[in-house]
Amino acid sequence: MTLAALCWAASGAAAKSVLQGGITPAALVQVRVTFASLLLGGFFCLFRRDLLVVRGSDVWLVGVVGILMASVQFTYFFTISKMNVMAAVLLQYLAPFFVAMYAVCCWGERFALYKIVSLFLAFAGCYLVVGGYNLDILQMNLVGILGGLSAAVCYAAYALVGEKVMHRYAPWTAAFYALFVSAVVWNVLYPPLDFVRADYSGLEWAHIAFIVLVGTIAPFGLYFVGINYIRSTRAMITATLEPLASGVVAYLYLGEKVTLLQGLGAGIVIVAIVLLQLYQERDPLAPAVIRQQT
Repeated sequence: MTLAALCWAASGAAAKSVLQGGITPAALVQVRVTFASLLLGGFFCLFRRDLLVVRGSDVWLVGVVGILMASVQFTYFFTISKMNVMAAVLLQYLAPFFVAMYAVCCWGERFALYKIVSLFLAFAGCYLVVGGYNLDILQMNLVGILGGLSAAVCYAAYALVGEKVMHRYAPWTAAFYALFVSAVVWNVLYPPLDFVRADYSGLEWAHIAFIVLVGTIAPFGLYFVGINYIRSTRAMITATLEPLASGVVAYLYLGEKVTLLQGLGAGIVIVAIVLLQLYQERDPLAPAVIRQQT
């Protein structure tokens, strides 16, 4: 699980580098999901064809999950293009809180004290992370903040719908079809296989390969292996290493700096996530999706 979090963190810095080079978020999403789905699909065709089997009645559900993944990917990369990597990752990590709010509003789940405290800490921490205390910074980052919140909402929706797929199929089946449908969507919305005609440099292709292999396929595998040995709540808590690792990697590789207040905000957000996960695991009325990787 720790390795999975580090892989996701490192891929965020690689994505930021590629985006700074002029590649658009849409183009990066297209090449990432296309190559990831092709590699996984090819591997399954050769060695695990059983993982490609989906019932006809579930095609629509798999399609919705893929569309939501396409939205998650774009909003995440868009946010990274507008603000530092750690802030972008932390904003997306608000997803479990949107799931909790959905459960309260739509499923009649009780609004327990730990949720109120967690929500307060999460939004207070994000307020510091995005520089809300400085009106100039807040105004400059407004588009990025909206992008990050959109990423969190899309991620929450992806988790809620994806849970149904995870209950019916193996995790790798769910992951492959989410990536495959996402690739189809982005090759319809964006010029098909646009990256084939693009004049990317060798370094940019190296970053893209890193994002596909280390930032997509490897962490999925590591996460699925890890969750077989530890409880899902601990898996999610371990995954909170990603924002911290993202900040460290972005500082070392991109020179991004984090102020003292932003660092404090990051710590508060992580405490909020851990609090929500720990108490959610003990709550029998809690939606299972928050107790899984979101």
